[in-house]
This record gives sequence, C-alpha cells and structure tokens, in this order.
Amino acid sequence: MYKTGLYSLLFLASANPLFALPGPIDAQVQRRGPCSGNTPSTRDQWCGYDIHSDYYSVVPDTGPTIFADWGDNVIVHLTSNLKSSTNGSSFHFHGTHQNYTNPQDGVVAITQCPTAPGHSVTYRWRATQYGTSWYHSHFGLQTYDGVYGGLVIRGPASANYDEDVGTIMLSDWSHRTVNQILPQVQREGPVLMDNVLINGTNVYGKEGDKNMTGKRFKLDFEEGKTYRLRLINTGIDTLYKFSIDHHTLKVIAVDFISIQPYETDHVSLAIGERMDILVTANQASKASSFWLRAIPQLDCTRNANPENALGIVSYASNSSTPTTKGRKYEDKCQDEPYESIVPVLPRNVGHPYMEVVEHANRSWNEDGIIKWALNSTTMIAEWGHPSLLKLNTNTTFTDSNAVIRIPKKDVWVYLAIETEQDISHPIHLHGFDYHILAQGPGPYGPNVTLKTDNPPRRDTALLPAKGHLVIAFLTDNPGVWLMHCHIGWHAAEGFSLQFVVREDEIPGLVSDQEYKDMKEGCKAWNEFSHGMKMEQEDSGI
Repeated sequence: MYKTGLYSLLFLASANPLFALPGPIDAQVQRRGPCSGNTPSTRDQWCGYDIHSDYYSVVPDTGPTIFADWGDNVIVHLTSNLKSSTNGSSFHFHGTHQNYTNPQDGVVAITQCPTAPGHSVTYRWRATQYGTSWYHSHFGLQTYDGVYGGLVIRGPASANYDEDVGTIMLSDWSHRTVNQILPQVQREGPVLMDNVLINGTNVYGKEGDKNMTGKRFKLDFEEGKTYRLRLINTGIDTLYKFSIDHHTLKVIAVDFISIQPYETDHVSLAIGERMDILVTANQASKASSFWLRAIPQLDCTRNANPENALGIVSYASNSSTPTTKGRKYEDKCQDEPYESIVPVLPRNVGHPYMEVVEHANRSWNEDGIIKWALNSTTMIAEWGHPSLLKLNTNTTFTDSNAVIRIPKKDVWVYLAIETEQDISHPIHLHGFDYHILAQGPGPYGPNVTLKTDNPPRRDTALLPAKGHLVIAFLTDNPGVWLMHCHIGWHAAEGFSLQFVVREDEIPGLVSDQEYKDMKEGCKAWNEFSHGMKMEQEDSGI
C-alpha cells in the first residue's frame, strides 16, 4: 500500500454571505452563530431555509460547525509526505459543483498538475450543495489504495430522524496494490478482489476460525430511534446491494439531491454513487443483533468473499454474533428504480442547444493492452500540461484529449451514451448535476422516450450493460469538466472525455494567484517526474 500524504480539512464559516451565486470565494472568513431548525422533528428546515429552497440559485450564510454546513467556505490543505513512491497526488471533492471555482476541482491533467512529493496544494471552494459525498485522489488509481474519505455537508432533509451516524463507505479490497494489479487488468480485464471493507474494516477468513483476522463494522441502535446512514460506494469495480436484516430502509437522498422519500428492503449503489437512508430501530423483539449486508453483485464484478460483506447492527450494545437470515435478491447490476427518484426541488429540462451521442466500446491495441473509447477516442491527458493551463497559453488540444466545446451560457446539452458490451458503467460528470432523461436496455434511438418533467437528478448514474443512458445538463458553470466511467480500471484505460464550457470566460475566472499556484505546482511536478524518469502509462486522470 502507498504511504499517503498528510492533509488537513478546515471548514470555516463567514458571518455574512460572501457572494451571490456565481462568484469566487472571499479570502476573509469569519465565524457566525448557530442555525435554527433541523431538530429531530424539523429536519426539513435549515437556517431560515428548507427542503424546498432552490439551492441552484441561493445559498445560506455559512454554518457554525467545523464539519461543513450548507453555505460554508471550505479550505483544504493537502501536503504530500510520500517518501519512496513516484506517485503524485490531488484531492477531488466528488459531486461538488465548484461553481465558478473550476481550478479547485482537483483533477490532475485537467485542472492541475499532480502534487509532487514534498509539496502542498490548497483548495478553496463554497459548499453550495448539501448531502453526502467523498473526497478522493484523482491521480491514476491512487484512490483505491485508500486515499479517500467521507464528505458531509449538512443541510435540510426530506424526512425527520433522531441521529446521524455519518458515512458508511463500501470498498472492494485486494491484498495487492492497484499498481501491482494493473498490468494484469490491462490485458485480461478485472481481477478477483479479495474482500469487501465497510468503513475500512472487515474480517478475513472463515467465521469463527482461529486464523480469522480483522473485525466487523458495527452500529449500535436504540429501540425506537430513527437513524440516518450516509452510504457511499468508494470501490474500484463493484456494485453493491445494501440491506439490514428485518429492517426497512427509507431513502431520502441520492448523491447531493434530496428526493421524495420512498421505502424499500434494499438499495443498489454503483461506484461513486451515494444514498442517504433512514432506518428505524423497531426490531428488538426479533433479535438483539442483525447482519448489515453490502453484497457485491457478481453479475458485474469478481470477489473472493461476496458472502463476507457484512457488518453488525446491535441493539443495546449487544456483543453477540447475529444469526439473522437475509432476503433473497436477484444478482444484477442496476441502479435504483428510475421512477423512485423524484427530486423534492423540481426542475424541468428545456430543448437542447446541443445533442451528443457517444458509443462506448472496448478493444485491444497492438501491444495487447485494453483500451476503452467513446466514439473511437481513447482519452489521454498530460499530467504535466493540464487543460486549464492550455487554455491560458492558447495551446491546441489534440484529438486524444477528447474535448467537446460548448460556447453558450445557460443552454441545455443532451448527452446519450450507449454500449453493445455486456458491461455496465457508472458515469460521473464533474461540475454539474445532470438530469437522467432515459436509462434502459438497447441502443439509443428515436424510439427512446425522454423524460423532461422533473426527471431524476444525480452526478453519477449507471449506463446499463448493452444499454443506453441519456443525460442533460445546463451550461451554468464555466470550466473544463471531466466526464468518465467511475470503474477505476476503465478510467485508467481511457473511458472519459472533457467538456470545455464557455471557453471565452474561463481565463478571466481564474485569478492571477491561481495561475501562479498552478504553474508552480506544474514546475515542481515536471522536475520531479523528469528526475525520476517517469512515463505516463494510463489516461492521465
């Protein structure tokens, strides 16, 4: 495993709104008093706002806590203390819009050079959304060796609850590093992963065996209370079905979008997706402890211990091992039902200014290496020459940079992605929520009905195997924004493209200090990588 760099997260609050959207972050950050509302019986309220407030156009004053509230100014310092690794580093704050703060998106080869060992970078951005997410490295496959963490931006909720238990991160895990595995994956496809971790922990070995190591993730419930669980799929190549034996799950948010609550006995999470659920502790009469399950779907992943993806929910801090039985589900890689996701804040989609159709396909190059492509283009971006700097120096993009330019402000872009491969792909777009107009089997064509009246919104959704995904976004946020498959192997193999949105405005939105920091970071990286005689062997992102 890599030795990860040290970092600190500083969430600071201001006394007054520092800007009306859009606008930059002010350097002067002050504290303010506590918010009203958001008690166990008023979870739909927040600081004079509520669940129906239009978070695309208003942001409240920043909150009182050090762990971000809706409206906070967020300052993150990343220092790489790597000693023996040739890895660069970065932090990307998954799903955050980065409204008018494109340089803070933390994507190597797109918005910055990798942060070299012994160097630092500071990110500054405004929490214009609320909900659950994660931050992670965007340097190669570094994330999946453990360089990630949860991100909670507190705000209103569409249902009441008693306690927030925080993030529950679901990760597939190998006993080899990702860089040790990658050469095999590049030739053969995904490998067998060894285990599943729940918030970074699990046992390995047969239950009760003397050679079993590790420990299970555990939650303590109190009878009668309702708990908020913030689920995050942080894996490299696994879709999970999550459940708690004998308990009902009430879904209140997907990604950063509050939705009309719905109840279910299990939920599906593709890589990069998040889901906020409420669970009421009302089953003490059945047992004192229950299995919490995050089962890998073998329809689209390989794992040596799929039945070992277990945590424990205990009533009254009971220490016994659960004996409960789980429900039977079809092993299938699919998103939550399309019709279940109804955003609380309605937004309709207008007619398209631009329509883009991308066909995803896989092939092997002359060296026998797997490459993914969109419309025959396998994306390659240069670590030492990020796209944002190219715009500042009038450098021409190459075809392999996979750039789509969108010059106009506040217009709708429709993007359809289709595949004939029997492989599903979680599609993540930086800089925007997108509206899911259609999602289903078969190719995209005139027979596909598009839903434009308050369709589901997310920042990550599944392109079904042998199917299509049609999304739409409004060009209200200028910048260079990456779109990619969030299966780590596929992103490394070129399954991505970049949107250059409102190109003429971008140089004026990047401050002199940001350009200075970017150029100094690139100088440090280029000197380090040249000295180490490094060669870029993946897509660059």
